Amino acid sequence: MAQALVAALALLSASAQAQTPSSDTPSSSTPSSLAPSAAPSREETEQIRREVDAKVEEAKKQMREELRAQLATQSAAQGWQEEWVEEKRKLDLVVPGGYFRVRPELFNKFDLGRPPDPDGYSIFPHQGGERTVTGVNMRFRFEPTLNISEEVRIKTQMDALDNLVWGSTPDYAFSRSDRTNVGLLTNGQVAPQTNLNSSIDSIRFKRVWGEVSTPVGILRFGRMGSQWGLGILHNDGNCLDCDYGETVDRAQFVIEPLSGYFIIPMFDMNATGLTASSYQNEGPPYNLSQLDDTYSYVLVLARRDTEAQAKAKLDSNLGVFNYGVHATYRTEKYESATQGQAFAQVNAYDPQAATANRLYRNGSVYMPDLWVKYERKRFRIELEAAGVFGTTNVAGAADLQNPNPASVPLTITQWGTAAETELRFFDGALKVGLDVGGASGSRTPGFGNHPGRQPLAVNSRPAGSPAVGTVKGDIDGPKYCLAGGGSCPYISTVIRNYQFARDYRIDMILWREILGGVTDAYYVRPNVKYTITDGFSVAGALIYSGAMEPTSTPSGARGLGIEFNLGLRYETDDGFFSDLRYGVLFPLAGLQAPTTFGFTNPSLDVAQAIRASFGIRF
Repeated sequence: MAQALVAALALLSASAQAQTPSSDTPSSSTPSSLAPSAAPSREETEQIRREVDAKVEEAKKQMREELRAQLATQSAAQGWQEEWVEEKRKLDLVVPGGYFRVRPELFNKFDLGRPPDPDGYSIFPHQGGERTVTGVNMRFRFEPTLNISEEVRIKTQMDALDNLVWGSTPDYAFSRSDRTNVGLLTNGQVAPQTNLNSSIDSIRFKRVWGEVSTPVGILRFGRMGSQWGLGILHNDGNCLDCDYGETVDRAQFVIEPLSGYFIIPMFDMNATGLTASSYQNEGPPYNLSQLDDTYSYVLVLARRDTEAQAKAKLDSNLGVFNYGVHATYRTEKYESATQGQAFAQVNAYDPQAATANRLYRNGSVYMPDLWVKYERKRFRIELEAAGVFGTTNVAGAADLQNPNPASVPLTITQWGTAAETELRFFDGALKVGLDVGGASGSRTPGFGNHPGRQPLAVNSRPAGSPAVGTVKGDIDGPKYCLAGGGSCPYISTVIRNYQFARDYRIDMILWREILGGVTDAYYVRPNVKYTITDGFSVAGALIYSGAMEPTSTPSGARGLGIEFNLGLRYETDDGFFSDLRYGVLFPLAGLQAPTTFGFTNPSLDVAQAIRASFGIRF
């Protein structure tokens, strides 16, 4: 630092001397004693000033670098590493990303005018006799990237006021405020806070992962989204209208041995069972046992073009042929029986802490997922087919050393497929498509999107009905039952119903809202979209849905519904987007309640929905 200071002073001294001509230098035409001092011109003076400023700034920079090095050495010795980290972060480049959205909604007659099922559940939640539900929800998603260098970066995803309903968390309700106890006098809202006025906090970090570019591939590690193909099995929920998304704790390495060909091995930790902190919950928590962990070993082999490469091929009237397979093997020995329970910290010094609520599973599943896309300038064909195959055990609590002998093997055999086709006319302004798909189902009653559902009241079932498993007429519930005789008339040791990812949506009402995701069904969806001008388009779709296994529907009929969707969309180049959509569902016989349960009017009401959204993407 002293050397840099001396250098700066020397530069200043030299510059000053350069600005004053030496009296010892005679003029070529005038005697030195008579020659006046020659003043530099304005241009020369300005040039000298710029040179001096540049040299001073260079000296200052050198001083700062020496000071930082000295502080870094001191902080490492004195335990002030954070000061040095903060100073260094000023040099990082932060690239923001994300969106802000607001969605007004109106739902009319989503209960379809039918009574509760034998377990006491209605087909759609509602209060009293109200059959029209309106509301507005919002979300701010922030996805910044911290570029540590050209090769190293950190990516994050966080949501603020995630799907917050307008008008919720008022300042008088659940907030322990003594200023008012009358809703009419409330003047606004307070921030959501877990266990105070909301089930979630106002800000939630959902994903954080790192990326390192190496000479042989890209290393990624952390909590990140998982996406593959059309998204019927692995869907990261990153669309502007998505609500869920698959998030995994993963380490992966992306290798590209040939241009466009990828080999991606991955390791996922799906569940660690019970965890415990050290003394008085201080310090990092740790996994109490490896035997109740669930691991996934994943391998992806794919041929895929980037968006820029695909666009260049299409503009040159060439075809784009992409394909790949996503293969997962998942295994677990035991499972911690914490489903539906409130989180509680475990006493790590209790020898029975890790085994008290442990269930013997000894299970494994294979999840192959094939994806193919062929695209040209005038059409696109895209297909995904996935399966889940494996076995596990179901039983009560089991001892760590002695698995419960009453454990019964349960087979998992599921498949799902979806295809999207699209024809393009008028340079892509008009798109006409046909989408089809199907998900395997089970013959036991209920669709299977809520397998943990239990009867609200056993005595609400028809006389003679069992207390275990689902019964005819149930809308949803567990898809397997191991007991025999009258306690479980629909015996099944196989889980067959495949569940589409909830963010893969084909409609506005039936699967998105009422039944909660495509399962045990097939659908046919002709659709059309026309771009009127840049940024403004209109679209429509007609969806027919039927049950894969008619015995799983409440009435035993196959047809579920015919739905019509119509929408307008407007977006600009600076990030603003908005749309307005209308949907109407004509329910079919499969959703009717059996008349044997005392329901004398089997006809169902038509359901309607209006949904708008507008926001800003950045």
